Amino acid sequence: MPQGTPVPWSYIFIRLLFKFVLKIFYGTIVVENAELIPKSGEPCIVCANHSNSLTDALLLVTAIPSRARNMLRLTAKSTQFGRRTFTSWLIESAGTVPIKRRKDFNDEDVDNTEAMEELMKALELGDAICLFPEGASRYHPTIAPLKTGVARIVSDVLTRNRDKADFSISILTCSITYMHRQHFRSDVLVTFHRPIRFTPKDNPELVAPVDFNHIREVTARMQELISSGTIDAPSWDLVRSAKLASRMYAPLGTRMSLGDHVRLTRTFSEALKASEHPHEHGADLEIQSLRHDLKNYQDRLVRLGIKDDRIRRPLTRRTILLRTCIRLLWSLFLFIISIPGLILWTPVFLTTFYAVHNFKKSGPIWDTWDEIAQYKLVYGLFSGGFVWLTSIMLTLPFASFTAVVVPLLMWITLRWLEDAIAAFRAFTALTRLLRVGEATAREMRDVREDLYAKVKDLAVGTLGLPEDPEKHFMERGGREKGRVRGKLESGAKYFSVRRRRKRDWNETLRLYDKVDYPEEDL
Repeated sequence: MPQGTPVPWSYIFIRLLFKFVLKIFYGTIVVENAELIPKSGEPCIVCANHSNSLTDALLLVTAIPSRARNMLRLTAKSTQFGRRTFTSWLIESAGTVPIKRRKDFNDEDVDNTEAMEELMKALELGDAICLFPEGASRYHPTIAPLKTGVARIVSDVLTRNRDKADFSISILTCSITYMHRQHFRSDVLVTFHRPIRFTPKDNPELVAPVDFNHIREVTARMQELISSGTIDAPSWDLVRSAKLASRMYAPLGTRMSLGDHVRLTRTFSEALKASEHPHEHGADLEIQSLRHDLKNYQDRLVRLGIKDDRIRRPLTRRTILLRTCIRLLWSLFLFIISIPGLILWTPVFLTTFYAVHNFKKSGPIWDTWDEIAQYKLVYGLFSGGFVWLTSIMLTLPFASFTAVVVPLLMWITLRWLEDAIAAFRAFTALTRLLRVGEATAREMRDVREDLYAKVKDLAVGTLGLPEDPEKHFMERGGREKGRVRGKLESGAKYFSVRRRRKRDWNETLRLYDKVDYPEEDL
């Protein structure tokens, strides 16, 4: 069996460095089905949806365990190469192969013969290569039709090795789901699917001469697998409604894994998708009505500044006042003990804010927002490193102590800050609930009860979901990684560095609940 290309030291350095950086930027990164990844030495093409520019590639590099694959050969647009920037060095030093895109050359024909030859040689050596078959990163809720390049590479490699009885090549599809891709401390799900294996003996239809319909069939199968593991919707508005339906069916406090949450949201998204173009899909009136009611209810929640859970569980005025005081005092306490660490974090926050603010001006949302996380990662890495080195230089007699204590203080401060902001978010929601008034709150509860009955009927009666989601997801997931914890579990070892407080997969490090998506220019 081929042993693959030797791993350059720069690739190992990049993998370790960005594994650390990604764990800081994202609150939780859950990797599912890593055991399905073909082992080192087995030719493999890793394919995923592409919605977050360079961050997608870095995420795959760090998500694939080194014990499974010692290296993942990447591809990137050729315009990223040859620049005197850190990003360019990062791409080139990791053994990335440049791919020319017509859109970067005034839509003229481009020649990628050398790149394809290099990729096929890498596969024949037993390497794993990474390709994003959508062709380009894009800020959009739906997966673009996949290009046929991956299937054609498989066909060409099988043809070149038709006389080798034991030769095989796999396509490993992967679905990447960002809860809020560009937001600090949001969550990410990486789901690997069972590899599709090809051999010259079992797949003679892919050995030259090839009917192009077979290439299309392989591409369609890839699209189906990638789409099945993420939220693939035609509009952000549909994603918004599907998330609300998911939260109503399995409300806040349901102990479910991130994977279960994504699959549940996708289930509702698929059910509501027919209402996007009713004349084309023949959607029934009940689905259209439910979609309309979900949108109106969410719009009212946004205007009132409260979450569905505040309507679901009514509180007395006295309880609201008591909890308001507790949340305010708790958030103030956490903010106060976080001040030393926040001083260290301030240069990082200011640098990334300034860089992203200027970058957003460079183009429309659809052309820039998929690169925001990339900018935050790179500028955060540099500014964080600067803070660390400066701290060491200013405390030279105690440099060895500072080198360890500063990162630890910044990390635990980040955890305290998450809780402080969550408590303040609860405080503002409770104060808004007071302003709403009992009459409006009662009216909203009536609306919710009617809407919940429709959602539950769709979930149980039509979609075949269980009657008791809490029991189902507990039995299904047990205590797996990436599970939202209950109150008792999340309260244990409060000051532990490893503790996770988050109870809602929709949370980010924001003073408001993120439920809307920018649709301007999309």
